[in-house]
Amino acid sequence: VQLQASGGGLVQAGESLTLSCAASVGTFSRYVVAWFRQAPGRDREFVAWISRSFRTSYDDSVKGRFTASRDNAKNMAYLQMTRLKPDDTAVYYCAATQTAILSEYASRSACQYWGQGTLVTVSS
Repeated sequence: VQLQASGGGLVQAGESLTLSCAASVGTFSRYVVAWFRQAPGRDREFVAWISRSFRTSYDDSVKGRFTASRDNAKNMAYLQMTRLKPDDTAVYYCAATQTAILSEYASRSACQYWGQGTLVTVSS
């Protein structure tokens, strides 16, 4: 499985951006897709996940502002980000896991596949 994240860029605070994650796999629907981010000098942290059944979960820091979605027919996942803040500045990664354990969906160690990351910079 190969993942490629794209859509990052430089935006001003309050603006929106949508990230895309393209997967090269024949059974994309079998994977949970998670989004993580890593700001300079900080650990990679969980942002959101979307399950096989389209259930979603978000970190409290982005809840109500970010929306994860997926299109299994296109092997694509998306992270729509609104009302962006300077604290959202980070490299964003999409990841995929086949784990069936709900508590692991947000775990970096449970994600077998990772995209290369796309930089989001939010200016104040």
